[in-house]
Amino acid sequence: MTYARLTDATVEAIATWQNPDTYVASYGWTPGIVDTGEIAASVRKNLDTAVADVSGQFDRPVEVLARVMEGHPAEVLLEAAVGAQLLTVGSRGHGAFAGILLGSVSQHCVQHAPCPVVVVPA
Repeated sequence: MTYARLTDATVEAIATWQNPDTYVASYGWTPGIVDTGEIAASVRKNLDTAVADVSGQFDRPVEVLARVMEGHPAEVLLEAAVGAQLLTVGSRGHGAFAGILLGSVSQHCVQHAPCPVVVVPA
């Protein structure tokens, strides 16, 4: 938010989610009946809460466009970063070994983003 205020930029806050059905082919388990609308609504609620919490810490508000998008986080963020001044991503800090096994959205963004990237630790 501070960087956006200093550069008179708009913050685009993005939260992503993936349909659990996409895992069935890869991992062989069935999640049962999933209401994707409910998933998206839950993600939207969490995003709106996070944006309100952060925005309330500043005297002068910054324009924030909050979007919930379905898809793999790294792909969605890299697409959104096209034309951006800066991409800021969080890091859950799984550690080196788990990061190798699970992959890392933040590392993927650092390596492939079309703009500078800031990784904020948890």
